[in-house]
Amino acid sequence: MTEQLYQLFLESPVGQLRLISSKTGLRAVLWPNDLSRVKLPSTCESSSHHPILRTTSEQITQYFQGERKEFDVPLDLRGTEFQVATWLSLANIPYGKTITYQQQADSINRPTATRAVGSANGRNPISIVLPCHRVIGANGSLTGFAAGIATKQFLLQLEGSWGEQTLPLT
Repeated sequence: MTEQLYQLFLESPVGQLRLISSKTGLRAVLWPNDLSRVKLPSTCESSSHHPILRTTSEQITQYFQGERKEFDVPLDLRGTEFQVATWLSLANIPYGKTITYQQQADSINRPTATRAVGSANGRNPISIVLPCHRVIGANGSLTGFAAGIATKQFLLQLEGSWGEQTLPLT
């Protein structure tokens, strides 16, 4: 028997987000056209009344309105021990700040795992709430992001941690 998951679609400045939760916690925040990055059952029950989805929706909306800098929703992370440690470390990056992949690897006591950290971030199922967009290249460049570099730049500009030059959201 497969576990029941619930979903809610949320309109946002970066497109329609798909929020997915189990009974115990948020499982994913997916970007538009984000079909293969996170493994989930093919069907989820739509629920605008699920308390975790409602809270997540409210908090992400507040984030985009500039009213929220931290998230407080229960998480239900599924991944390897290394992936989960990497994802949870993202929550320690302050709003409006960026770190490098090397700094993130150092923060989880895996200083030689910079590439593995980048790979784990690429599979971060809970975008925005676990802010992998705050991790940048060693040379200060914006590097890989599931929703595209323009979206990463938009989120960093929203938080005030990136310059004025903008890329169009497409």
